[in-house]
Amino acid sequence: MQAGRGFRFGQLRSLGRLWPWLLLLVALLGVRLSKGAPLADAYALLSRPFWPGSAQSEWLRSAQQIDQQSQLLQLQSDNTRLRRLLQLAGADNSLIGAAVISRQTSGWWHQLLIGKGSLDGVSVGAAVLAPGGLLGRVASTTPTTAAVQLLSDDGSRVGVWVLRIRRHGLLTGLGTARPVLRFLEKDPGVRPGDVVVTSPASTLVPPNITVGVVQHVDDLAVPASEAVVQLSAPVESVDWVQVRRGGR
Repeated sequence: MQAGRGFRFGQLRSLGRLWPWLLLLVALLGVRLSKGAPLADAYALLSRPFWPGSAQSEWLRSAQQIDQQSQLLQLQSDNTRLRRLLQLAGADNSLIGAAVISRQTSGWWHQLLIGKGSLDGVSVGAAVLAPGGLLGRVASTTPTTAAVQLLSDDGSRVGVWVLRIRRHGLLTGLGTARPVLRFLEKDPGVRPGDVVVTSPASTLVPPNITVGVVQHVDDLAVPASEAVVQLSAPVESVDWVQVRRGGR
């Protein structure tokens, strides 16, 4: 009997020596499963009375001042630009001013959405202008919005001509920043720097609206010469447009 009691007492003593290690193992397992969240919370709780210090407070104030100055400059810039656009729209009743409200990264060079629709007089096929010149045409409308097909869209085709030499061609989008101008004749005499405008013969858009500037000419293209055109309207960053009322 005494031997049995001694054995049990020895087991209890062994367990008594092991329990701190068991607790440590459980604690480590808890930290592992919680990804250290309790330790981070404990550190944040203990350090809270000491943060932010004087240096951190000064950094925060400086960052807030920089942020406020940046926002003020942006608001001033937007206000000046929008005032000019509203003045232009007010001077020409045939133009409808509209903000760009949506644009998809995957279709950046193809289409954008503006915040005016059929209730505002926007119609399918209408020419869309931006600071610098022609941006594209209205592809579809809802009562309050309109989708604009950009000149850079690979489905866009607009009749244009080179103003200096009065040679006609077809401006074709490639889905990139620069569309290509395909001429109707083999050697039109175009050169880099020539200004491209909408053609008086076009039935889609009003004539003589600035489109862009010739960047490069390929006289070996078949069946006729081609030219890469840098669009004058800021297709990549436009946020405000004007729609020609009544379509063309």
